[in-house]
Amino acid sequence: MEDNALKQFEKWWKEALNSELDEVNAMSLATVNKEGKPSVRTVLLKGFEENGFVFYTNYQSKKGVDLESNPNTSLLFFWKELQRQVRIDGIAEKISEAESSAYFITRPRGSQLSTCASGQSSIIPNREMLEKNVGELEKKYAGLEIPKPAHWGGYIVIPFEIEFWQGRPNRLHDRIKYIRQPNNEWKLVRLAP
Repeated sequence: MEDNALKQFEKWWKEALNSELDEVNAMSLATVNKEGKPSVRTVLLKGFEENGFVFYTNYQSKKGVDLESNPNTSLLFFWKELQRQVRIDGIAEKISEAESSAYFITRPRGSQLSTCASGQSSIIPNREMLEKNVGELEKKYAGLEIPKPAHWGGYIVIPFEIEFWQGRPNRLHDRIKYIRQPNNEWKLVRLAP
């Protein structure tokens, strides 16, 4: 195992990519609302760096509202075919508007339109309303760049613990937890399976 949790993640990430698994970047994101009720959903990792893990969403969605009131969060990658999972506990922070805008323009046009047309997590009367909204936006922005909505952008999850789980025969799995220290170095501990 590497001394640095993010370097260890990068190593496993590359191995997962090379194994050609479907949706390697799919991760479960757990949040807790202001009443203390948990919620989990799948989002897509769009980048990771020295500081943490980046994903994008509507800030007015349930997850965005949850993270606004309580930025503590957990991420989980599960790569069944490799018998591996990575659990990340951390604090979510919004990334800069410039970074969010730079990513938004790289998205497929259909995804940009959907982001503008949908009030993610809000109750809607029917699917036709969404399709109508997209159609109207297609006309409005025909031949034009679609601007990023102010309510959409990225988060970086800055980890304070990362656990790497490797499946083994007879349920004698390997569980290695990295705990971020006050000096930002990582302490490694082995957990019983």
